[in-house]
Amino acid sequence: MTTALATLAVDSRCTLGEGILWCDRRRVLYWTDILAAELWRHDPDSGHTHTWSLPAPLGCLALAEDGRLLLGLAKGLYASDVEAQLTSRELALERLADVDADDPMSRVNDGRADRHGGFVFGTKSEHADLRPTGRFHQYTAAHGLRELALPRAAIPNSICFDATGTRLYFCDSVTPRILHCRYDAATATVSDVGVFVDLDVPGAEPDGSIVDAEDAVWNAQWGAGRVVRYLADGRIDRIVTVPAPQPSCCVLRDDTLYVTSARVGLDAVALAAAPLSGGVFAHCLPRALARATDRVRLP
Repeated sequence: MTTALATLAVDSRCTLGEGILWCDRRRVLYWTDILAAELWRHDPDSGHTHTWSLPAPLGCLALAEDGRLLLGLAKGLYASDVEAQLTSRELALERLADVDADDPMSRVNDGRADRHGGFVFGTKSEHADLRPTGRFHQYTAAHGLRELALPRAAIPNSICFDATGTRLYFCDSVTPRILHCRYDAATATVSDVGVFVDLDVPGAEPDGSIVDAEDAVWNAQWGAGRVVRYLADGRIDRIVTVPAPQPSCCVLRDDTLYVTSARVGLDAVALAAAPLSGGVFAHCLPRALARATDRVRLP
């Protein structure tokens, strides 16, 4: 096992940075500040950053095959050609599907493109006691929304897929473990749910995850200030420490790991100790581990 330290790449100071993606076509990063209802775009080569305001919290996003983005706002999925709107602060949106329209106490949270042109995401419980009322869904252009038969969750997270697209990783962040199951994209069915890993640090919560070109899982661990790379058999291979206690999601660009983080819930003492919280951090890896970007097929 090796350890390393990430350094600041973008001083974004997001309240709740999340859902970071790397677009290998445009060579830019996208991520969301959920609670600020903002979409962020950053070009690492030029250093230019742009933000758009949205009408509701943006829980997750995905790249689409046609160049647009799929945006998971609080109560619906939308499509937007963001690259055609680089001079605007507001985004024109096309509604794709309503999500849990009959449940005012939920909102869209973590999501990830699968390997077959679909999108899998979860809804977060907005109840004060975080009762597990959130659900996992699949969206496809052909079938719209279909619920996945996974356990209800308070804070669904860690959604990602192995190289074949037949194994789905996921979690409920209030429980310190990552689960996995078999996943059939064509029928939106799941089976053989089991534990992939139990987190080894007290107080750590599993947050956003990705799978790299070697089928290892990278997981951002909220409360632990780190990203952990797990091999396919669950062994810890690498730990990247983040100078912010609440890392939230990660993505790979060639041989660089990028990590979002959050400031929400940190008091003045905690922010004085970790003033860069809410920023995007980067760590250069010894070899390229990024895989081809998965994209959603939109109508």
